[in-house]
Amino acid sequence: MSHIELRNITKVFGAKSALKNLDLEIEDGQFFVLLGETGAGKTTTLRIVAGLDKPTQGTVLIDGVDVGEWGAAERDVALVLQQYSLYPRYTVRENLEFPLKSKIRRVEAGEIASRVERVAKTLRIQHLLDRKTDRLSGGEMQRVSIGRAIVRKPRVFLMDEPLSALDAKLRESLRTELKNLQMELGATFLFVTHDQIEAMSMGDRIGVLNNGRLVQTGTPHEIYNRPHNTFVARAVGSPPMNLLDGDLADGQAVMAPSGTAFPVSGRVSGQVNGSAGKPLIFGIRPEDIRLESGGPGEATVHDIEDHGVEKILTLHAGETTLKATVPAREQVRIEEVVRFGWDADKVVLFDRASGRNLAVG
Repeated sequence: MSHIELRNITKVFGAKSALKNLDLEIEDGQFFVLLGETGAGKTTTLRIVAGLDKPTQGTVLIDGVDVGEWGAAERDVALVLQQYSLYPRYTVRENLEFPLKSKIRRVEAGEIASRVERVAKTLRIQHLLDRKTDRLSGGEMQRVSIGRAIVRKPRVFLMDEPLSALDAKLRESLRTELKNLQMELGATFLFVTHDQIEAMSMGDRIGVLNNGRLVQTGTPHEIYNRPHNTFVARAVGSPPMNLLDGDLADGQAVMAPSGTAFPVSGRVSGQVNGSAGKPLIFGIRPEDIRLESGGPGEATVHDIEDHGVEKILTLHAGETTLKATVPAREQVRIEEVVRFGWDADKVVLFDRASGRNLAVG
């Protein structure tokens, strides 16, 4: 498998910059997820690694070798797309065999049969080997598409939102299978998605892209608990982090415009270096808000989403809307007035002007 490094990558299409000074490192055997909204530059990054596009500026290295002048075939990468790249008139077996019969690889017939059987067993599609691919379900076709990539034993797997066309239950199943497969193969995966649940559940590391710039990389735990700015705080988490305007006075968070004061820990308040009155944004995860009779905040329950083990409440506190995740046993009704507080040690402080997390240097 392979180590990938992108150095100072910029890609310009006409007057639009798709990527801007992108630096990215993916370790050998790592499952790296690139997370971003439509148009953030995810697919462009993938195509540059694959050799399908050339960067306007910058260097692509695979195992320390500059591959800027190498084509896709020379780089030996496998690309799995959202659209299934299969031959509909071929059987599953013929589709799996096809990449091994090119003039570049020249794999012996016995080795081809062995690889196909091994991949079919791994992906649990042995019973489909003699079926035409136009008679398969969406999940079966995506398994075959992934199998075509695996059978080649490429240096790098590149996956462009391969699960987004599937229904929710099948996506959940294939997420688990794909992560288990990557661990079994010990392979280097670059997986791009706009779905933060996919990113959090599959990635060893995540890179968050915004408008062509990489704004943060880290483990799922780091990205979730220590977002570098308000963009990442909104991008990761379901529901996302609550972001509330206010300032710090006498060691308390004073919400704007209501003036309601909430406690923050000394560790948190120390991040503003004693500059009371500084315009801030207070970030708090929905699971760190709790309903309590003596809580400092007052809100009206606007909506209740019952998820079985928990409820997600939409609260209106004056002009402010926020989300709270509470246990399923919590008895609340729409339009009920409730008191609430938060975990004072879980508050994240952001500079209101720049959106930067004050805890990050």
